Parts: sequence; structure tokens; C-alpha cells
Amino acid sequence: MSAAVQVIFATMFNVEFITGNLGNGFIALVNIMDWVKRRKISSVDQILTALAISRITVLWSMYLMMTILSMYPDVEVLMKTIILTNLIWVISNHCSIWLATILSILYFLKVANFSYSIFLYLRWRLTKVITVALLVSLFLLFVNILVTNILIDTWMTQFNTNVSYSDKLKNFTVIPRLLVLTNTMFTVIPFTVSMTTFFLLIFSLWKHLKKIKHIVKSSRDANTTAHIKALKTVVAFLLLYVIFTFSLFVQLWSYDFKEKNFLTYFYPVGIIAFPSFHSCVLIMGNSKLRQTFLLVLSVLRCKIQEFVLLCL
Repeated sequence: MSAAVQVIFATMFNVEFITGNLGNGFIALVNIMDWVKRRKISSVDQILTALAISRITVLWSMYLMMTILSMYPDVEVLMKTIILTNLIWVISNHCSIWLATILSILYFLKVANFSYSIFLYLRWRLTKVITVALLVSLFLLFVNILVTNILIDTWMTQFNTNVSYSDKLKNFTVIPRLLVLTNTMFTVIPFTVSMTTFFLLIFSLWKHLKKIKHIVKSSRDANTTAHIKALKTVVAFLLLYVIFTFSLFVQLWSYDFKEKNFLTYFYPVGIIAFPSFHSCVLIMGNSKLRQTFLLVLSVLRCKIQEFVLLCL
């Protein structure tokens, strides 16, 4: 692998890391300041704030893990690093994925237009739906942590019984592979839920357009605009979700290679693209966040212009 390619991937990784921290930090800061000012916060803002905080944790745990792995290639140090960072990664990544999924459910229940009794029941009890989804995610998180700890304990026992360094090095890739595979399997449920909400939103939009085809011929009505806006947000979420899942499988595949190659440098970039760029999608899709962001940009532009004039 040429040094130029390594520099390119390292630059992309750092750009995504900075973008994710700025974007998620902005979301959390704006919602917290609005909460302090108004003394109340909506359910959407609560989810967005928790999602932003969890993703900042995901980014930092990933960044620290990659930094330690590159600086300390010793097997003993890597073993301790995996044990130390895996729990933080599992919890923060699990919360990030499930909170984004709950956000998709929230958009679906608020925007979609069905007359089915089960849909109306869920819409009227939106708070309970969110609560149940959170409880299910917490249960799955507990199972995920339990399975992960069992895998780590089993592997550590085998690792300590191998006296020779070559045997330890040979068996070292077993636990990262199992951990990545386990965490990937636990993302199947939220991904399925998000895909279901996506197709139901498309079906709801098709029914709505079919209903108003002979009534409204000129401009879009508010319901159509809301459908399209929600679909754009869910599509961007699913696209980044697919990239994230694909990168996890690439990480699994990369363990089969003894030397570093293209895949070794690709999967970290693909993994943190999800928590980084999805924050930008959320900012552009939320009117309050978008207006605040544009206001901040205009203020920064004025400050930069003033600074340039003073320098001249």
C-alpha cells in the first residue's frame, strides 16, 4: 500500500471525525440551549440530543481505538485495548443506531396517513411506542453486552494458555472477528424496522397522491411536502446505514489478510461516515437546526470579512 493512499484515507478519516463532532455537537448544543431557555423540550429534540451525544461517544471511541492500534502494535496492548474500548463502543453504537431508528418511527407515525386501526392506535399512543422501543433496545443492549463479555472471557482464557508469542498472534484476530460479527448481527433488527418505515412511507405517499390527483393539480399540499421531507431523511439514513454495515463486513474480511491493504484503511472511513454525515442530514432536515446553522454561518461570514478588512 503506497504512502499516498494511506495519507488520503487518514485525511478522510480525520475530516469525518471533525465533521461528526462539529455536527453532533451543534445539534446537542442548540437543543440544550433551547431547553434551558424554554424550560421544555419536545420528544424529537430529546431523541436528537441523545443521538448526538451517543454519536460523539462513538466517534471518540473509534478514534481512540484506531490511534492506539496504530501506535501500539504489541499483542498484549491490543488485547487490553479491545477489552477497554469494546464496552464503550457497543453501548454508544447501539444507542446511536436505535435512537436513529426510533427517530424514523417517529417521523413515520407523525407523517404517514393510514386509516388502519392499528396505525391510529400507535399514533395516538406515540409516547408509549417510543418507550416500548427504548425498552426493547435496552434489552437487546443487555444481551449484546452479555454475549460480548462471554466471548471475551472465553478468548482471554485461551489467550493466556498459549505460551508462545506466535500462537497468541495467530489467535489474536479471532476475538475482533467475533465481536464485529456479534455487533453486526444486533443491527439487523433496527435496520429491518427502518426499512419497514421507509416502504410504509412510500406506500402512504402513493395513496395520498392517488387521493388528491383529481383535487390538487397545481402545487404540492402540506401532506405531500411532509411525506417527501420525511422520505429524504429516511433515505439518507438508510444509505449511510448500508455503508456502515458494509464497512463492518469489510472489517471482518480484512482480518483474513496478514498485511495491511486497501480494506484495512477503508473500513474505518466507512464506519464513521454514518455518525458523522447523518448529523448534517439531520441539521438540514430540521427547520430549527437549519435556521440556527444558517444564522451561525452568516455571523461567521461577517466576522471573517471584518477580519480580512482589518488585515488589509
